[in-house]
Amino acid sequence: MNNHVRVVIRWVAFWSLAPLAVMFGQTGNQGSSRTQAGEQIFKSACAACHGADGRGTAKEIAGFERPRTFPDFTACDQTTPEPNTTWKDVILHGGPTRGFSDIMPSFGEALTSEQIDDVIALLRSFCRNPHWPRGELNLPRALVTEKAYPEDEVVISTALNAQGAPGGTTHIIHEQRFGVKNQIEIDVPINFQDQSHTWYGGIGDTTLGVKRTMFSSLRSGSILSLFGGAILPTGNKARGFGTGTTTFETFAAFDQLFRSNTFLQTQLGADLPRHTQIAPQSIFFNTAIGQSFAANHGLGRLWSPMVEFLGARDLVDSAKMNWDVLPQMQVTISRRQHVRANLGVRVPVNNTAGRGIQIVFYVLWDWQDGRLNEGW
Repeated sequence: MNNHVRVVIRWVAFWSLAPLAVMFGQTGNQGSSRTQAGEQIFKSACAACHGADGRGTAKEIAGFERPRTFPDFTACDQTTPEPNTTWKDVILHGGPTRGFSDIMPSFGEALTSEQIDDVIALLRSFCRNPHWPRGELNLPRALVTEKAYPEDEVVISTALNAQGAPGGTTHIIHEQRFGVKNQIEIDVPINFQDQSHTWYGGIGDTTLGVKRTMFSSLRSGSILSLFGGAILPTGNKARGFGTGTTTFETFAAFDQLFRSNTFLQTQLGADLPRHTQIAPQSIFFNTAIGQSFAANHGLGRLWSPMVEFLGARDLVDSAKMNWDVLPQMQVTISRRQHVRANLGVRVPVNNTAGRGIQIVFYVLWDWQDGRLNEGW
């Protein structure tokens, strides 16, 4: 599409919306529903490109080649992971604000904030299946506590020893949704340690698992999931990189989002080795408390300070619960917010013998939201 056509689209959209902005400003208090109001605006200014049904207008009619990221609003797997703030930012400031095509113009001068919310309410109605968990419940990922939301992510997470013997572990994690509520997870740890002034490295025990959302409600801000998986003995036990036995892992994850953008994430689970004479059974409890702040009236770069409280205990006589505290900060890096980073310090609270302070950090890529080289 050339620049002349883009200018025409912007002007047509603006002047077609100008009288609607006045009309809805006068009649917004007369009982019209949000979706009905959004439908009028959508038909006037959006349907020419996005189609009356939200699937997109054919190239021969729209007059431009669709970019790869052009949305189909009836495809629940595409739309439900997106929070309303993402759509509002794009409608208000145009596609480039989130690294999308400039075919999508800005409507910030043509629509009020409330009218944009009306359009978003209509867009949400195009997904007919209410069982898909909404993107608002996809809370910022903590460094250790697993969240309940089924995700499409690649995460590279590293923990480095700040005390004791030099070394650390890097986890390469792949998460992929399938169906409406399910996710598979593959976690491959890579260990590197200085043992008696000689460095050793190798793969640790690999985790294969499935997570399923059991309950989610945008109205209450709650989501609950269950996880089941196996930790395979792929690591070298002699080097301390593995347990030497298959371990079954299970946990429940419950997340709660509050209206103030404060959030709480909890995870309760157990590791159950097949051969308890080689490795003991254990339980763990993790919780993360955080708050999200965003620039540009809640639409810009997202900062999420959090603190985690981590507990674990072997199920053997005289064992004690080990407690750690992990303050951290997550921040979005790309304009599309699909690449994020987190940095924290894990500090043992009790039973500190052999458990030193660690520097923990990760970089994650939400590949459902775009390619790694997009959205910058």
